[in-house]
Amino acid sequence: MIHLASPRAALLAVMLVSFIGTVGIALPYPILAPYFLDPSSSAALTQFAGLHPKLLLGIVLALYPLGLLIGGSAIGALSDLYGRKRVLNITLFIAALSYGGTVWALREESYLWFAAMRLLTGICEGNISIARAIAVDLHPAIDRKRALSLVFAATYAGWLVGPIAGGYLMPFGVDAAFIAAAATVAVCLAVVAWGIAPDDAHTQNAQGFWQAVRESNSIGLVKDPGIRPLIIFHLLFSLALNTFYEYFPLWLVEAFGHGPQEIAWLSVSLSLTMIITSAFFVTRLSQLASERQMILGCVIVLGLLTGLLPWLNTWACLLVFTLMGATIALENGIFPAFMSANYGHYGQGRVMGLLTTNFCLANVIMALVGALLALLGGRWVIWCASALFFAAALWLWWRYRHTPDAAQ
Repeated sequence: MIHLASPRAALLAVMLVSFIGTVGIALPYPILAPYFLDPSSSAALTQFAGLHPKLLLGIVLALYPLGLLIGGSAIGALSDLYGRKRVLNITLFIAALSYGGTVWALREESYLWFAAMRLLTGICEGNISIARAIAVDLHPAIDRKRALSLVFAATYAGWLVGPIAGGYLMPFGVDAAFIAAAATVAVCLAVVAWGIAPDDAHTQNAQGFWQAVRESNSIGLVKDPGIRPLIIFHLLFSLALNTFYEYFPLWLVEAFGHGPQEIAWLSVSLSLTMIITSAFFVTRLSQLASERQMILGCVIVLGLLTGLLPWLNTWACLLVFTLMGATIALENGIFPAFMSANYGHYGQGRVMGLLTTNFCLANVIMALVGALLALLGGRWVIWCASALFFAAALWLWWRYRHTPDAAQ
């Protein structure tokens, strides 16, 4: 049982941590590609071991989600055993050090150190599963759908603000964004100290640290026959979502010749709708049908909207992006709450960690598979995303077609 002195203060703290932490994560994204592809950048970093800068950039970009995959599978579960606040503080502190190490690597022009720090940062920032676990711990004082929706809204806002801030910091040097990211983590530590009370650790089983990582990690939950089909659904959904997220800019360039500004505005329409829907509408909209029906309906709508995109003009695409943002926010508000309600007895941190791990695994897979599909053309990647959404819907319908919604 997690004890939080004030549910509202704890929720506000978690929202701030999610927002500030995501800003810190997103700050470097606009600067890495320009830096590695700039001929005037450090050759020791961008031409390490004689490798092409694009290949070196790809390695760096892949290491961060790989770190999230590793961290997400263990950190949430460890917070169930050792306490949310304790594990959150430790991972935030190490993340701040890793950002500092990244700055040192840039100044010393050490590619290997830079890559290692990106991996370590990703591992520590798997602590996003702790923030979501704290949000669902607040139930029934605060409804879990409401709490999760607000946390997701704060996360979406961070993804909106972070890249903009990173772009404006670029003129001050490539290391400026990482210095700012370290500062955001320091602010997160202060917010945790203010808003989240110490909680119970569940170490009465005397598990050692490595034993806990080995035996209580989130991936072990897939052994449960009730969880397994839901995780397959979530993996298909995450594959579809990552395919869309990662490659819609490529399709916009090919289809309409859009530049950074046009792509940015379409991204803003998507993000703003996600923020508004998460903050104000998820709880009410989720009551229109059963949770499983809403989850299935959202994925079908996403499949239809994504499949329509290659046939539309720019203004119609803006409308579709707005509708997709609302639907994604609704799905992301309902499904984690459903998992929390039905499988939280395994540990909320462990359950939220499994969803984080699943999403990161999908990110890594589609970064590779999508690149191959992109060789055929951007519209084929968009249709692949649509097909994956429909595959997720078909799987969920087939698996539960004879199971009443009330059944757990």
